[in-house]
Amino acid sequence: MAFKRKTADAAVPKDPVELYRTLAATNQGPAAVWGHQQDILRSWHKQMQDNADVAIELPTGAGKTLVGGLIGEYRRRTHRERVAYLCPTRQLARQTAAKFDEYGIPNVLLINPVKTWNQADQAQYEAGEALAVSVYSHVFNSNPALDNADLLVLDDAHAAEGYVANPWSLVISRKSEESAYLDVLSTLEPALDPLVYRRLRAPEANTSQASSVYLASPVGIAEQGEALESVLRAGKGKLSTSASYAWKLLQGRLDCCLAYVSYGQILIRPLIPPTMQHRPFNDPARRIYMSATLGDGGELERSFGRRKIARIPVPEGWEKEGTGRRFFLFPELTTDLSANPADVPDFVSGVITSAGRAVVLTPDGRTANSFTSDYLPAGHQVLKATDVEDDLTAFTAENKAILLLTNRYDGIDLPDDDCRLVILGGLPAKGDLQERFLHESLGATEVLQERIRARIMQGAGRATRNNKDWAAVVVLGRSLNSYLSGLGVQASLHPEVRAEVEFGRLNSLRTLSREMLDNLATFRERGEAWAEVDADIVADRDSYVRTVAPSAAELSNAAQYEVTVWEALWNRQWDWALTAVQRVLDHLNGPRTPQRYAALWNYFGYSIAERLARQNQDPSYRDVAARYYRDLQRKGQTSNFIAHLESPSDKAHAPVPDELDFLDEIAMRAIIAATGLHRTDRFETTVTHVRTGLAGTEFTAYEAALVELGTLAGASAAYAEEDSANPACPDAVWIFEDARWIIWEAKSEATPKGEVGPDNVRQAQGHLSYTEVERSATAPSGSITLLVSPKSKVLPAARMIAAEHLHLIGPPAVLEVLDRLVRAWRTARARNIPALSPADLAEIFRAEDALPTQWLPLLQASPIKQ
Repeated sequence: MAFKRKTADAAVPKDPVELYRTLAATNQGPAAVWGHQQDILRSWHKQMQDNADVAIELPTGAGKTLVGGLIGEYRRRTHRERVAYLCPTRQLARQTAAKFDEYGIPNVLLINPVKTWNQADQAQYEAGEALAVSVYSHVFNSNPALDNADLLVLDDAHAAEGYVANPWSLVISRKSEESAYLDVLSTLEPALDPLVYRRLRAPEANTSQASSVYLASPVGIAEQGEALESVLRAGKGKLSTSASYAWKLLQGRLDCCLAYVSYGQILIRPLIPPTMQHRPFNDPARRIYMSATLGDGGELERSFGRRKIARIPVPEGWEKEGTGRRFFLFPELTTDLSANPADVPDFVSGVITSAGRAVVLTPDGRTANSFTSDYLPAGHQVLKATDVEDDLTAFTAENKAILLLTNRYDGIDLPDDDCRLVILGGLPAKGDLQERFLHESLGATEVLQERIRARIMQGAGRATRNNKDWAAVVVLGRSLNSYLSGLGVQASLHPEVRAEVEFGRLNSLRTLSREMLDNLATFRERGEAWAEVDADIVADRDSYVRTVAPSAAELSNAAQYEVTVWEALWNRQWDWALTAVQRVLDHLNGPRTPQRYAALWNYFGYSIAERLARQNQDPSYRDVAARYYRDLQRKGQTSNFIAHLESPSDKAHAPVPDELDFLDEIAMRAIIAATGLHRTDRFETTVTHVRTGLAGTEFTAYEAALVELGTLAGASAAYAEEDSANPACPDAVWIFEDARWIIWEAKSEATPKGEVGPDNVRQAQGHLSYTEVERSATAPSGSITLLVSPKSKVLPAARMIAAEHLHLIGPPAVLEVLDRLVRAWRTARARNIPALSPADLAEIFRAEDALPTQWLPLLQASPIKQ
């Protein structure tokens, strides 16, 4: 008989763990679920099964796919739900489907264009008879193919921001769509600083301008909304296919978006994707986010546009242990190559030649092009992501090949002999224009720390996919070398990666490149010599505990209200949006707050309040707008972003800026309050003591003089740390309330001969983090560390690891600041300081170039990084 008859349903399992016991009886997978997987599955089943949004953190190699698959299969069996398991790429989706087959989880692969889908496979998913394994783009799309799931399992959620935001990201490239670019740019003219607009209109851009990203005034965008809609509607034929798709979701909402403009591109998008109005993502009753690293600052909520996502943390025992072993090499820090950077390409080319195959990860196309022109060995084939999207053998079958990936740090698995060499070419902080704006123009690096750290960790692990796997990781680029040299950054890494990075740096600094090659050969041999070293790395790993970034709590608490703001804007609920902005700023107002990010949110508050003032003809909103704008100027004063708030739209509405700079005002108020120094005997004694200390070399006298100089300079607090024997302690700290910190490391007893080395640089730039911990506060934006030394030269390796906030100054420059201050103090004392207002006192100090804004450029004249 050919007919099939309906059979009784299999017994309903009581939980996902029992489900796998049933599957294991006939599948090809492991005999049982690991203990840590059981813990996570039971935590979800008992405590979070009814939560709408749950994130599960599992490192690579910890069985993330099985956990996500079992949750999906459990819901499918027990509730007959339609389950879609989403992966970033088609290649990962194929790997996942193959794993599900191995585990005995019914699934269908739906990854190619919808018109090519097997209708029988699609019908099985629709009927809840099999999990659909697909890609993000089939849900996050202006015309989504998977729009009826009951449960979404989102794999590699830590790397999904670009996939999620893509449907609402309208990108216009100057290179391929110049006429559309110029049309839109002309419409945006009232929303841009006139100087910026002229630069962008120029036929050619200079090197510095080519990479700059500017934010168009949201007030100007609101005023130009209809005109912008008309230009895009009329020029639809000039847009790329992806821009045309984004236009479908953005039309009618352009005035709720931000516009980022660079010389090569315009990006129009909301800060946070409005996924609450995207039914294929919002309608499912449940969403499970699978991630190798969840982070602590609300990055997941911002990426997916969800107010709150419950978390099941990394299981006990996996918080320190990683997957495989990586040997980090920092060739640009070696003694010979740091002094001769031109030799670095040949060194790296030789390492690639010896490895045969290498995966190269770069943050942008420009870096990728430079790599192929300068570092590529002769005879090596270059493959891109599109070449391996469906089959990695195009790379793994070649003996001499480079897989060059741009801004893609996840989604490619190259275990064992598939690849033994990973090259990280530059700091991974150059995603879309919004990310570049936040990192480079605004300088709000804190809000991107999770993303950057995750990319470094995931990128470094592309070729170590199991516990016995191993690969070398070459670190290139000044920004990445400097980033990974930061003590705070290292402490925030996974303990295993931290131990590997520290070992790699230790064996790069004060090392010759030929010695590095010898060490690499020892690593590849995997013999007794390496086994001893590996034991040291494991011991370090076990002693480390990952620290959370100081601002993580504030950022995490603010995230849900940031999402609320964009929900309200998308629904045109301006009052609700303004209320939510204040809630964001309430959480970004603590001592650990990243001020530049708070400045941006003050800009949004100003823009929304200004819009309400015009709509409601209510002058009280204009007062609110003025308050937000002044807070914007105060908190963002050291950001490049502030320098370009000169658009005609903003100038027409923004309040007149205060005459006295906030930093200078703090200093003047502190000087007025320093009543002890108003007495002649005390003042002259202090000046004599300071001058004697700064003119000499004895370190205790010099450091004491620096503290007293801070009081003369108007610091609201100037002190030396008590634990002077601790090299992490700065020699002097000047605090100008929440406007600026100035941290000092004095090498007064050093000789003028020789060069400043990496040890001095690393010690000095760690003082800022130390002070943050001691004060339980985040340093204000623009805070600096000053390394005082008679040495005028810096070793190349020291420059390579130097942070942007570190500056080198000679003792004469410190004495010059003292002379300016003393002259200003003498004049001010003659006019009776307590009787002067801060503005009057500032005029006296300005005449002697003694205001902080006047002497700071002198102290910052020599950034060590440059």
